[in-house]
Amino acid sequence: MRHKFGYKKLNRTSEHRKALIKNMLNSLIKYEQITTTLPKAKVLKPQADKIITLGKKDNLQNTKTLISKLQDTKSANKVKKTLSKRYENRKGGYTRIIKAGFRYGDNAPMAVIEFVDRDVEAKRVDKKKKDAGTASPKSEDKKQATA
Repeated sequence: MRHKFGYKKLNRTSEHRKALIKNMLNSLIKYEQITTTLPKAKVLKPQADKIITLGKKDNLQNTKTLISKLQDTKSANKVKKTLSKRYENRKGGYTRIIKAGFRYGDNAPMAVIEFVDRDVEAKRVDKKKKDAGTASPKSEDKKQATA
């Protein structure tokens, strides 16, 4: 029986676990879809749902709590402005977990955790577009140095 076990420990110390969840929350908010192991996704899902619910109630105390839990003002602003507007008519269940097979190295069960009705373009936030016509200044310097 599993009585009196409050949460999954994920084989980490409490500080490491809190930092892991905070970083995964920030990544989930930023990219709106992340791939991780199944136990981590199951721990992250209720935390993400609580963050979205907190962002839906618009007052100063909830904003301060969001910033304190996420430690990132960009993520907190995205929750307040974008995600809370997207899910204002939904009562819960803002995230979903999709099983994604097993990892090659250690056969760990993998999962994709994502927001329901997510923005597909959010996955490409950090990726830079490649311009075929213009070369970067560093590559031009290398060409001149070799010539």
